[in-house]
Amino acid sequence: MIKFAYTIFYVNDVTATIVFYEKAFGFKCKFIAETNEYGELATGDTTLSFASTELANKNLSKGFIESDVKNKPFAMEIGFTTNDVGKAMDKAIKAGAILVEKAKTKPWGQVVGYVKDLNGFLIEICTPMS
Repeated sequence: MIKFAYTIFYVNDVTATIVFYEKAFGFKCKFIAETNEYGELATGDTTLSFASTELANKNLSKGFIESDVKNKPFAMEIGFTTNDVGKAMDKAIKAGAILVEKAKTKPWGQVVGYVKDLNGFLIEICTPMS
């Protein structure tokens, strides 16, 4: 059996990214390697992780497309649920997130908004699905 254990984003500064997610969303740092090449947040059953672009270049011999906050986000996102999307989005923006789409109520009743983190990765902030 395979279990979804973690998602890793490649970033320029692992520590700054961990600090951003702590301030913006209230997650706690689980681990940062002494080399600052890798870090994890305590996010529940599935760990949200960050690895340095230097480590990614060592691991991926053919390279990768680096995220850039100035560009459109990739065709992927991470999603965080909360009962108060507006408050969570305001907190994230105060911590440095960039507003992509204001919160809107979808036809199925879910409230959904989008921000980008300091690395340009897309984050959906939404109410839980019942």
